[in-house]
Amino acid sequence: MTNDSENVNLTTEQWSNVLVEALPYFKNWCGKVVVVKYGGNAMLNEELKQAVMEDIVLLSTIGIKVVLVHGGGPEINHMLERVGKESKFVDGLRYTDAETMEIVQMVLTGKLNKDIVGILLQKGGKAVGLSGVDSGLIRAKKTDKDLGFVGEVTDINPEIVTSLLDKGFIPVISTVALGEQGDSARYNINADTAAAKIAVALKAEKFVQLTNVPGVLRNIDDPSTLIKRIEKTALGSLKATGIIAGGMIPKIDCCLTALEGGVPRTHIIDGRVPHSLLIEMFSDRGIGTMIY
Repeated sequence: MTNDSENVNLTTEQWSNVLVEALPYFKNWCGKVVVVKYGGNAMLNEELKQAVMEDIVLLSTIGIKVVLVHGGGPEINHMLERVGKESKFVDGLRYTDAETMEIVQMVLTGKLNKDIVGILLQKGGKAVGLSGVDSGLIRAKKTDKDLGFVGEVTDINPEIVTSLLDKGFIPVISTVALGEQGDSARYNINADTAAAKIAVALKAEKFVQLTNVPGVLRNIDDPSTLIKRIEKTALGSLKATGIIAGGMIPKIDCCLTALEGGVPRTHIIDGRVPHSLLIEMFSDRGIGTMIY
């Protein structure tokens, strides 16, 4: 390995080129709303988690209005195992009975949400933790399938998020939702779907999903076949030919929800790459797949 002085000497020109390339992007994104869905390996790996939080704080520091929406499936599974609660799935979706819903709410809003806020504060950011219950941010109803307290979003009230953004805070949102008017229940909401609908309600300029895949690949076993840009009109044919399949379908559908709601750019990027968010935001080459 080279020492720090050697590394600086070798990369001085490269670093200056990076900064010069990034400057127009700093100006372009200042004051714009960017919604980031945080999940996948970037959430499980502590080193990657720290890198993501550094990225978020940097974006906020230069004036970008960042909203961070997070899931927490693995943490929920771990807690259910600890209390001896067996997980039940229906067509691949978690069945959430009343006891499981209590654990979901405890893990998402009481632990993960505050852990993320704490790291952002340690990195020098201003962050506030919210759930979909706060100020009626996310309203939901039971899904058509019999999944217990699993809901689908019926309304987003972004007032509290807008207020925090205007004051320079980073809203960190866990996707436990409040029932519709007259329904006092809490619902477990798919975080990708909720993030897309929050992006629409905030009139965001960009919606980013941090995942554990490189993006959309023509050959799932070959990262070099990454498709960097996909126009919305091409999504149907890519699904028909099987290029978009399996777990990529719901990610693409969330991008489509955001696009059809008026968000100009959506991205699926690899959260396993340190600082992938900065690469996407501030470089000409970007990273992952953009659906526009």
